[in-house]
Order: sequence, then C-alpha cells, then structure tokens
Amino acid sequence: MAKVGIKLVAAMAGVSPATVSRALSGKPVDAEMRARVEEAVRATGYRPNLAARRLRSRESGTIGLIVADIRNPFFTAVSRAVEDVAFAHGLRVILCNTDENPEKEAMYLRLMEEERVTGVIFAPTRHTAPKVAVSRHAFPVVLIDRSAPTVLHDAVVLDNARAAAALVEHLHGRGYRRIVGLFGAASTTGVERRGGYEAAMRRLGLVPAATFLDHGGTATEQCVADLLATPERPEAILASNGLMLLGVARALLRAGIHIPADIGLAGFDNEPWTELVGAGITVMEQPVEEIGRNAMAMLFDRGANPAAAARRIVLQATCIVRGSTPGPGSPQP
Repeated sequence: MAKVGIKLVAAMAGVSPATVSRALSGKPVDAEMRARVEEAVRATGYRPNLAARRLRSRESGTIGLIVADIRNPFFTAVSRAVEDVAFAHGLRVILCNTDENPEKEAMYLRLMEEERVTGVIFAPTRHTAPKVAVSRHAFPVVLIDRSAPTVLHDAVVLDNARAAAALVEHLHGRGYRRIVGLFGAASTTGVERRGGYEAAMRRLGLVPAATFLDHGGTATEQCVADLLATPERPEAILASNGLMLLGVARALLRAGIHIPADIGLAGFDNEPWTELVGAGITVMEQPVEEIGRNAMAMLFDRGANPAAAARRIVLQATCIVRGSTPGPGSPQP
C-alpha cells in the first residue's frame, strides 16, 4: 500500500500542507480548519514524519539553502527539489546565492545563525569546502555537489571523476584523440572532474590538455577562441558544467565552427537547450532531483539522530549520447 503523504491529507481537508503541519504540531490554527485536518488524518490513516517534526520543533521551521550560482541550471533544479520537499513538510526555505565568493559564503552562514535555521544545505566553493567540512555549527549542515574527503557533516555528491572519465571513454570510442577539457576553477567539483578526465586520457594513451577557467562565460568563450587559433585545434571539447558548455557552444557558433562536422562537443548537465543545438549535445545528466531529495532526507535524519556519524551519499551520472559526438570528420547532419 502506498504511503499516505501530507499533500493527500491537505487536499482532503481543503487546506495547504503548511496548515496541516501547523495543526499537527499544535500551533494556532482556525478551529474549523483543525477539525477538517483531524478528520482527514483519521480518514487517510496518515502518520506524521517524526524526524521532520523533530527538526521543525528545534528552531524556526526554516531551511537555509546556500548555492554557488543560481544562474547555473544545476543549482536551479536542485533548489526546486529542496523547496518541494520543504513545502510538503511545512518548512520554509531561505535561498542564498554566493556567486562562488567565499566572503558571501561567510556572510550567509552568519545569517543562518541569526535566523536560527533548523538546518542548512550548502554548496561551498573550493576555498571554503575544506573549512566548512570540519567546522561545527549551531545547525545541521548537508553539503551538496562540493565536499571534502573528511567531513563532520552529511554530504550528497556526484562521482565526478567517474563521470568525466566516462565522457572521455565515450569520445575515445568514437575516434576522437585530441580532446581538450575545460574545468571550473572555483569548486572541488571542477578539480575532481579534471582528475577523472586526466586519468582516463592517460589510461587510453592520450595526452591530457586541461584548462581551469574562472567563474563566468566570457573566460570560456575567450578560451575557445584561443583553442581555435592553435595549429592543431581540438577534435573535441569537454566542458565540465552547464554554463561552461553553453559558453563553448556559443563561441563555436559565433566562429562559424560547425558541431559536429568541425569539432565534437560534450559536457555536463542535461538542460533543454542541449537538445536544440544541431543534432543535440552529448551530456552527462546529473540526478538533480535525487540530490535535493537526499539532502532534505539527511537533514530530517540528522534531526532525529543528531549524534549519528556523518554520511556521504555518492550518486552516479547518466551519459546521454546525442549527435555532437559522432567522430572526427563525420558529415554535418
């Protein structure tokens, strides 16, 4: 039998999930609404999530979500997944965007203290990750996307090295040999993906050609322009995040370089636009909804078991092969 959720109770009672949560936690609610909620609970057999209730009762009923760049569709999608789960449990979300800036990260962590949040989901920069990983806070912290090898906090991350290596293996299998990798410099994610790329290139007998790029599309487009001006330009480019992949595609199109007839292209993040460039761009799809849901579940578990050992969930990406990587010299579709 399917588990009855708070949304079903809310729909039957004709109120919002937040009202159901307030009624069940003993907070002030209109008497008539409370009666409808209680009747719906009896009718459905709903049993409240005790871990979530304990987490709510500790502080303000507010979750802090600190992301590196809200313009990055990856973080937009993760934020949506976190907000969906929070709303279903009567929790509010404070969303903070750091622009990969350690000073803004520190400011927002102080804000979380001031707001007495019940927990924080945090995607730290490469500079901050080692520090926050071993720092204790007044609230539970779940790290997402970026982490450190040893942490005091729960974490949900991607197997970045494996995902980057899989892209290299795909490109090699299609006949590409001069494969250039572009990686974000601000995060541990970029470092891990570069490591996976370089290890796979060497294992396959290829010469790695990796570049770290600062945050922003301008640097990506200039890098691509420089690559196109070299005597032996790349046969394929691998971009390590969605914004960087977009920058590469834009730079190639502006230069009149056809994908894939002139150059192959692959990268991370399965955004809608990646299906619209030529015959589509080959990408590593990250399980963004699973990342958000797991992060919230970890906060709930931490609320129920504050002394438990920190956990680390490592998820896998899925390679979606499209027409941008048919092999060098292939005709344009």
